[in-house]
Amino acid sequence: MKQHVFIYCEGSDAKVIAVEKTKDKLKIIKASSLELVRTSVEADEGIRGLKLESDDDLSLVGLDTSDKSISKKPSFSSMTLLNNALEGLKLKKCNFVSVITEPSVYYHEVEGTPRTTSSRVTMQIAEEIQKQRNIDVDKDNIGYVPLADKSYLSVFVSGEIECIKLINSFANYNGRRFYKIPSVKSAEISLAYFITKKEKFFPDDSSLIIYIGKDYSKLIFLKGRNLKHIGATLDIGKANLHTYDVYFSKILLEMENGGITSLDNIVVCGEDDSENLLLSFYGTFPEANVTRVDFKELDITDLPQSTKKIMSSFSVPIAAAQDYFAEIAGEHKGINLLPKYVVEQQKFLQFGWHGFLIFPLLFLAAFFFTQKSLENKLTIKNLDNDIVKYQELYDQNQAIINQIASYEAKINNFGRTQAILDSVSTGTLVWTRATNNISSFIKRNKNLWLTNIYLDAENKVKLEGYSLNKNVVTNLAYSLKAAELKGIFFETIREKNTYKFTLLFDIANYDKDGQ
Repeated sequence: MKQHVFIYCEGSDAKVIAVEKTKDKLKIIKASSLELVRTSVEADEGIRGLKLESDDDLSLVGLDTSDKSISKKPSFSSMTLLNNALEGLKLKKCNFVSVITEPSVYYHEVEGTPRTTSSRVTMQIAEEIQKQRNIDVDKDNIGYVPLADKSYLSVFVSGEIECIKLINSFANYNGRRFYKIPSVKSAEISLAYFITKKEKFFPDDSSLIIYIGKDYSKLIFLKGRNLKHIGATLDIGKANLHTYDVYFSKILLEMENGGITSLDNIVVCGEDDSENLLLSFYGTFPEANVTRVDFKELDITDLPQSTKKIMSSFSVPIAAAQDYFAEIAGEHKGINLLPKYVVEQQKFLQFGWHGFLIFPLLFLAAFFFTQKSLENKLTIKNLDNDIVKYQELYDQNQAIINQIASYEAKINNFGRTQAILDSVSTGTLVWTRATNNISSFIKRNKNLWLTNIYLDAENKVKLEGYSLNKNVVTNLAYSLKAAELKGIFFETIREKNTYKFTLLFDIANYDKDGQ
């Protein structure tokens, strides 16, 4: 079974786990926390001289800093610790996944929702980052995830990644050019995915994930099951987590920056998830449900009891493992920040003397693919012709469907038309006589005019209009059989005093003699 090693570098500390993916669950084979000891300098001819000061302080005189003559590297003691932590694994067959956080990874929020292809979106993000931050980023080193407010968060790396350098140094320590690195994961993004997969947050819940490291803390805010805001890294960790007031004030400041007014859930993980810390969160956020992360879905039977007690400190690499395998299984679309230079470094063929040996194979392959291409072009041409025919058939069917829809509308309107005809045909020539009566009256009274006449839902004729004389309106009501004057209102039109009226009469009971 394929084994994977997840390494999370957090400053001078590294969290390492080795896992196997079974059908049912994720099995943690090994888990270890390492203190990375780095050599102070690697010097060359750029150093002109050395000078010893008091208190055994070593200073460099005449140091040329114009080139890369000095670089920090993991010491052999670090490599020995890492080698001991992974003892018993066939490292050359393992996949190594790097899990990174700031300052190796950058976050940049982009407004709007992506509506184009993924490559086009990453190109647009790269252009925006160059304009706003003056950082040149390869679009292949950019990923993005949706945010709760319909915008999205771009994630990118720039330059060398210390965690990858650690893995390469470890490979060199064991006599190999490199170890296979299929993916680079963002600690914050993976942790947010892991928690939302475990916890059943309501859509309107505002939640906070707090990861407490040795020297710093991470704040991740969620809205429902979506990422809302990634807070700035706090320089408070387990080693200096004593002033809770300062800690909570920084959390409240990040809530304000993220536009979050209250918290419904708080999930604590990392180096410190003690009961005292949870109670302090209860005191500051009394309405929030404060919990720590459990790992019931993992198989940790191979780990010693001392490691099982501190499983929360491995939350980030475990979250990255869940994210990685879920992405492989197609359960969700994760992000992979693997730089292009690592992909090129891990290629099997990097043309040297052995490259000439494959030239005949390349020629045969080119001939084969050319022949296949010609065959496929003919197939494509035939398929294009079929598409044209089917498109014409589709257009014809669409026209027929439109005609059917038109006929259906006419059929549906027939019932309403029938009802209207039945209603207006109440009594023989009643409508004709009523309209004649109204027309004659208006002809005799030039100071009255109608603006609207229609049949309401109760089969009563409703007349609306204006008159210059109030008595004329009353006379009109008396001239119509069983008419009812609903209202008359004073209104000025073009500096003329007029009376707006509304009149109802029952057409069904209208006098057939027109009286």
